[in-house]
Amino acid sequence: MRVITAVIAIAFGVLVLLGYFLPQELFPNAAGLQAVLLDWAVILAAAAALIGVFNLFSVHTEKIRRRKKDGIYSALLVMGLIAAFTLGLFLKPQHILMQSILLEGIIIPVEASLMGLLAVSLLYAAVRLLRRRADLMGVAFIATAALIFLGSITLPFGDLPLFGTLIRPWVSQVWALGGARGILIGVGLGALLTGLRVLFGMDRPYGGK
Repeated sequence: MRVITAVIAIAFGVLVLLGYFLPQELFPNAAGLQAVLLDWAVILAAAAALIGVFNLFSVHTEKIRRRKKDGIYSALLVMGLIAAFTLGLFLKPQHILMQSILLEGIIIPVEASLMGLLAVSLLYAAVRLLRRRADLMGVAFIATAALIFLGSITLPFGDLPLFGTLIRPWVSQVWALGGARGILIGVGLGALLTGLRVLFGMDRPYGGK
């Protein structure tokens, strides 16, 4: 059974991969087969996400039933989940009420708040780390974060000279953007290597060994 699952996984992976390289003139059905396989993968991923949502619902309803001390948060999550699922099922995500109430009224403000808390938490953790181990990389991180903050915030006496117009764009669009691109390249290479290991049967996340 493990050999069969490995053969099926490798065969489907190779078919999808060949759809990018085979010439359309010689193999006109390769792109169509690749599209069908990718559609199946999207459907399976959507089904897995739906199962995960139902599992989340069952876990938090169980916490509510047992009356745990943090059950109020589980109740809020369950009510929000039911409301969002019902509205999305009947109104569709593109409806103006879904866009204005859920997206612009709840999701975007909450995400902005979480990003603000994340920035402050990371800066506080960096300061604590600098107190324990003051090396060059820690000092560079603190200095860069301070430059970004000073160029982004609104001060009572106005913007600092050169921070908002010169230093912050240079740091965010040159250094930070270069680092982000390096991270994305690393993620892409890691995903490529992982896919090749699965295709060659070295890794079998589908259950085989």
